[in-house]
Amino acid sequence: MSGITKSDINEIMSLIENSNFTELKIETGDLKIELRRGGTATARPVAPEQVQASVSVPRANEQAATPAKAAAAGTQSEGTIVPAPMLGIFYHAPKPGDEPFVKPGDTVTPDSVIGIIEVMKLMNRVMAGVSGIVTEIVAPSGELVEYEDPLIRVKVA
Repeated sequence: MSGITKSDINEIMSLIENSNFTELKIETGDLKIELRRGGTATARPVAPEQVQASVSVPRANEQAATPAKAAAAGTQSEGTIVPAPMLGIFYHAPKPGDEPFVKPGDTVTPDSVIGIIEVMKLMNRVMAGVSGIVTEIVAPSGELVEYEDPLIRVKVA
C-alpha cells in the first residue's frame, strides 16, 4: 500500500473532520487517494511517471473562518498575503527550538522558505512567491491551515 499506515489514514480523517473543504487529493508512490465529502472515495495505482506530490483542497464555503483567517480579518497590517498552498499543520521553524524561517522585518524573495506544512508526516517547504519585506506572521505555528489561508504578509518591493 505504498507506505501508508493506519496512523496516516487516521491523521487524514482527522484533517478532514477539522476542516471545511469538499475534496482532498493525495498522490504518493503508486497510490492515489481522492476523498470527497458527500461523494465517493477512490484509491487506485498509477504509473510512477504519472505521480506528483500534490494536495488539492477546494473549499465548500469560502466564508468559513479558521483561526488564521480570523487573525487576518482582525488586523490592518500592510502587505500582500502569502497563502497556504495546501492543507496541513504549518510550522514557522524547521524544528522546535530553532529560529523561525522568517520574522517581521526580514527580506524575502520568491524562493525564500517562509515555513513548512506537514501533511501525513511529510514536511513540505512553503516559498514566499514574492519579493519584499515580511510585515506580519499571520498563521500560528503548529496550527492547522487550509488551502489559501493566509500564512504571512509581505510588503512587495
